Amino acid sequence: MRAMTAWEPLAAKETAPEDGPAFAVRRGAVDGMPAPTPLVFASPHSGRLYPADMMAAAALDATAIRRSEDAFVDELIGLAPSVGAALLTASLARAYIDVNRDAFELDPAMFADALPDFARARTARVAAGLGAIPRVVSEGQEIYARKLNYAEARDRIDRAHRPYHAALARLLGEAHAAHGFAVLIDWHSMPAAAARTNGRASPCDIVLGDRFGAACSDALTARVERELQAMGYRVARNTPYAGGYTTEHYGRPARRVHALQIEINRALYLDEASLTPTEGFTRLKTDVERLTRSLALADWAGLK
Repeated sequence: MRAMTAWEPLAAKETAPEDGPAFAVRRGAVDGMPAPTPLVFASPHSGRLYPADMMAAAALDATAIRRSEDAFVDELIGLAPSVGAALLTASLARAYIDVNRDAFELDPAMFADALPDFARARTARVAAGLGAIPRVVSEGQEIYARKLNYAEARDRIDRAHRPYHAALARLLGEAHAAHGFAVLIDWHSMPAAAARTNGRASPCDIVLGDRFGAACSDALTARVERELQAMGYRVARNTPYAGGYTTEHYGRPARRVHALQIEINRALYLDEASLTPTEGFTRLKTDVERLTRSLALADWAGLK
């Protein structure tokens, strides 16, 4: 498959090679050397590769399915390795396998055969059609034209979900070993409509999700909040997004692993209809890079 340019729309039949990578890791250090900073940046939902097995079973074309992507978030945070932060980005689309879910958060109604007893079939995310194998994309559109088999789900979990989280755990472990603590920033984007449903008089630009203080020290959330507000952004905490599986699973402040989810209003940088960046992309990227540099240079004594 030919390489895509950064902002090139995905053609309806363009798919990932079957042996394509599920994710990419870029380090701020040479392998085997200590992590230069305690920071690990992750983008679990910006992947835009759609394997052939998924598209063969889909009722929607790739353009419609792409509306579930956190489009171009991986590009917004691309500076991270050059300032010493490790960067983990999903390559496969979240509609194929959502790595920001428990691996077995699966909807029995989507499958022709029975799920194992340990499958987590009754979560709120599954009920909304947004489990590890999503049932719907934006506006409730059903992704698949047929029921899947459990073997297909297990293949996606083994191919992408397990290796992604093995890589994330390894990066956090390396940061913790080098610095005595680790800081995970999990980057996302949210539909403009979601940014208007937070109970505020005006839409928020960015939502910081720390599981209401359970996933990281308030010193981390407060610092990011102050810096973003100083740049002119309207920042909310935990509403409408308090943090997903990754934030909940890895955020262990008592063990000196801090996890913060950052949700960016797509209206700041993206035409949601055409899925192309707007003029706001450049300004937002500059500001994200400024925040990244600041975090890389921070004295995090309060987190240790």
